[in-house]
Amino acid sequence: MSMLTPPGMGGKYRITGDVYPRMRRPHRRRRIVLASAAAVVVLGATGWGTLQLVDVFTGGDEGTRSAAAGKQGADCKPAPKPTAAPAAALPRPAQITVNVYNATPRSGLAKSTADELKKRGFKIGKVGNAPAAYDKKVPGTGVLLGANTATKGIFPVLATQLAGATTKVDTRATADVDLIIGTAFKNLSPKATADAALAALAKPKPAPTRC
Repeated sequence: MSMLTPPGMGGKYRITGDVYPRMRRPHRRRRIVLASAAAVVVLGATGWGTLQLVDVFTGGDEGTRSAAAGKQGADCKPAPKPTAAPAAALPRPAQITVNVYNATPRSGLAKSTADELKKRGFKIGKVGNAPAAYDKKVPGTGVLLGANTATKGIFPVLATQLAGATTKVDTRATADVDLIIGTAFKNLSPKATADAALAALAKPKPAPTRC
């Protein structure tokens, strides 16, 4: 028996000679399978992370956004229209009595302005120079002066005739109003412009859309 033969082995397993037997290399299939599986996991994680970054920078899935926008559009409905038009309380020019006063150094403005307002349907009260409190002290186009109740209807209607006029209230108990002509006054608003402004006052504002 050779010294290379372990005790108890013989027959076809007997090793003779003085040369070591050639040993086969270990099977590498398990190593290849494990390496392949690891590569798949890494690639999957990388792809998922890339998709997440794309969603972050593009705002998410386009289909989802479109569906959400469509649902929002379907849910958006205009608010109910007001039952009563605000313009219903506005007085007609024929119901407004206007006192016209001239606070400028130019003569004749009160009369010519009063005549034009009369042509446009307004009632004319007093015509003359402005009282001392306003004489040559109105730098703008004019001042509309009246009772506090005039702010609810009379002032808006009369203001359509004179662009840039300011309003002021006093303690009078009557319904008439004063138009005090200022130094910047040139003419009343063109009739077509004033009529368009009156028509706009008569139309209620469209109800806002609520979503």
